[in-house]
Amino acid sequence: MRWLVRGDIDGFFGLALDNLVQLLLIDALCRYVLGFPDELLYGRVLPGVAVSLLVGNLYYARQAKKLAEATGRDDVCALPYGINTVSLFAHVFLVMLPAKLAAQAAGADDPARVAWQAGLVATLGSGLIEFCGAWVADTLRRYTPRAALLATLSGIALGLISLGFLFRTFAHPIVGLTTLGVVMLTYFGRVKFRGGLPGGLVAVTLGMALAWMTGLAPVGEAPVGTGLHLPLPVVGDLVDAFGQGHLVAYFSVILPMGLFNLVGSLQNIESAEAAGDRYETRPSLAVNGLGTLAAGLFGSCFPTTIYIGHPGWKALGARAGYSVLNGVFVTIVCLSGTLAHIVWAVPVDAGMAIVLWIGIVITAQAFQATPRHHAPAVVLGVLPGVGAWGAIMAKNGLRAAGMGGPDGPVFSPALLDRFAASDTWIHGAFALEQGFIFSSMILAAATVAVIERRFTTAALWCSAAAALSMAGLMHGYAFTPSDTVIDLAPAWPWAVGYSVMALVFLGARWLTVPDDAAGHGPPETGADDDA
Repeated sequence: MRWLVRGDIDGFFGLALDNLVQLLLIDALCRYVLGFPDELLYGRVLPGVAVSLLVGNLYYARQAKKLAEATGRDDVCALPYGINTVSLFAHVFLVMLPAKLAAQAAGADDPARVAWQAGLVATLGSGLIEFCGAWVADTLRRYTPRAALLATLSGIALGLISLGFLFRTFAHPIVGLTTLGVVMLTYFGRVKFRGGLPGGLVAVTLGMALAWMTGLAPVGEAPVGTGLHLPLPVVGDLVDAFGQGHLVAYFSVILPMGLFNLVGSLQNIESAEAAGDRYETRPSLAVNGLGTLAAGLFGSCFPTTIYIGHPGWKALGARAGYSVLNGVFVTIVCLSGTLAHIVWAVPVDAGMAIVLWIGIVITAQAFQATPRHHAPAVVLGVLPGVGAWGAIMAKNGLRAAGMGGPDGPVFSPALLDRFAASDTWIHGAFALEQGFIFSSMILAAATVAVIERRFTTAALWCSAAAALSMAGLMHGYAFTPSDTVIDLAPAWPWAVGYSVMALVFLGARWLTVPDDAAGHGPPETGADDDA
């Protein structure tokens, strides 16, 4: 397998755009929410991001090349890798912003630096969890049905990726629908443009041209470059950060987010295997953890992850080269200070159709790569991710209406009754949002076990859900002035509910009889995803 093929160009445009979106979020949140000065953002945070992404992208490209050589294949696709979006928001709003506000209240001279140091501690903690978890994750993967792993990714792809970019497509239809048509033609229709032009290149180029013609670009004033900034270790700031007690103060965020990152990366490795590329779990997860540790050591506040989307990049024809190109691209953008220039010239709308397509492919894979009779389990596993997205949308709507702001009413339990009056049980949505990666996987796995009439296994999965709820990693939430956040305390109602659910399944062998005559028939045998 060659290092670079034409499909790598398409894959690069999609993955680089996805990473670019994360960089745009980092730029906006750090500057406008946390108040980071340019010397901190461009001189410390972005160079740290460059180190973390270059380490992982180069490793996963080499890993794909070695797998191709070992198997004699030329269609091996590297694991996609980048910034973890969920952790990005969690670290900003649940760690760094509270640290900044506390520092301001205490009269600190530089609250922004205190916030950055708190983010560094959270990133190092997440990296340690990801790295150490690599040695036990393969056992989890071996005993977890494929439907459970892929359904969780589908919920994320459908809610947090596809629907958001679908809204944006129809908000700017001239750019959005035109580029979507190009993507559908080349990727779903499996045709090529004359002259060998990659479909991703055509979509982004056409999208950028239409964006300039319709006024979506340029975005704001032409920026001024910030110059070259090389990455440097930030050991001194890390020592100060640990001395200020940030690890203990934000452990309730660091632990669940580290576990979420570990499980999410594990699910993406399963997704890659379902697409035909079997990578060893332990080294894949360990390098992801090392990437996050490198981020924290060199100034980035944001963990990395093995990305959702491998089947999509593979379907594009991407192999190993797209990962190398992505790492080089992100490094140049982060170290040279050119991010602001890219934002100015190329709006996200120009390439959003590619990301939308990736979300569609991931959602479809959960049904295509699992046994047909496991489809109900896939659907049930998708719902928590979509529900979490709905909860986020509801809270965004409240904030847009003025709640949670400096001069507006704060979020409080009174919201629950107001929503319930319109038959909207937002309490359930807020609970489902917390730890939805776990609840999605467990519900899907339990459903697979029930379909296969392995009721004791289903009860064990429900018991695991009860244990996670008692540990505070699922469903429990607390109100802040502008959000609902995970509450690392026993979520007793859900723990009891899952426990009773386990008892129902345990009693099934004595309380029920097979009902194959009802038209469902016995479950198929030989499912490839049963433990």
